[in-house]
Amino acid sequence: MKNETITAAVQEHYGAVARGEQSACGCAVETVAQAIGYTAEDLAIAGDANLGLGCGNPLALTQIKPGMTVLDLGSGAGFDAFLAWNQVGPTGHVIGVDMTDDMLSLARANAEKRGATNVEFRKGHIEQLPVESNSVDFVISNCVINLSADKPAVFREIYRVLKPGGRFAVSDIVLLKPLPEALAKDISAYVGCIAGASLINDYLNMALGAGLKDLSVPVIAHGKEIVDLLAPEGFKDKEKKTCCGGSLVNLKNPDETVRQASEALASVKVHGRK
Repeated sequence: MKNETITAAVQEHYGAVARGEQSACGCAVETVAQAIGYTAEDLAIAGDANLGLGCGNPLALTQIKPGMTVLDLGSGAGFDAFLAWNQVGPTGHVIGVDMTDDMLSLARANAEKRGATNVEFRKGHIEQLPVESNSVDFVISNCVINLSADKPAVFREIYRVLKPGGRFAVSDIVLLKPLPEALAKDISAYVGCIAGASLINDYLNMALGAGLKDLSVPVIAHGKEIVDLLAPEGFKDKEKKTCCGGSLVNLKNPDETVRQASEALASVKVHGRK
């Protein structure tokens, strides 16, 4: 798939979710959020900014402190940005970056409703962030880097914007082994957070290659749990949506594909610093 095709498909899909034309999944967003590591308190803070789009809680186990500047990559409606805002307090600053106009409009409206004057949402691509170099204390991201067609560029940008000693914490989908060919080539599986995933060794090497260090993987979730969340009804027909929104079609043996995907996928938290 061409990079432009992937970017356009991702942008269109998440724009439709923001406009309410397409749901993120067929299950309750609160159920999904709690299953991937958010607490009831988190959900109360986030409120309607939770669209059920994540694959983990990047803020869990992190060390965000009052007064920090936090950057959220692929901020969507602002779910994780508002949780970070709750931690940095009135002296801190939160920046969300998203490429989808409808998501940005929704996030800005959510910030206004909360009186979150120290949270801003900027339009941009995570491969070329609209953020000054050496200006951020903490970078977070939730199930977004795997959607990029140029992941090494994303990690280079994380390195660039972080202050010396600054940290990052991301949740993402990775592969433990290659996906079935039919699934790997499906563009709808790409926007569904599956086909764009990289092998975990490649993923970590991209971060190391960008100059990031002291990497740790404190949490790895089993592939079957991820597939059950992303595709609770299986990969059987175009009317059935995954929790990340993709529809997986034209598979000759969907049950076998589900089994193979379960064995290949994992959800991880990756932490590190500049």
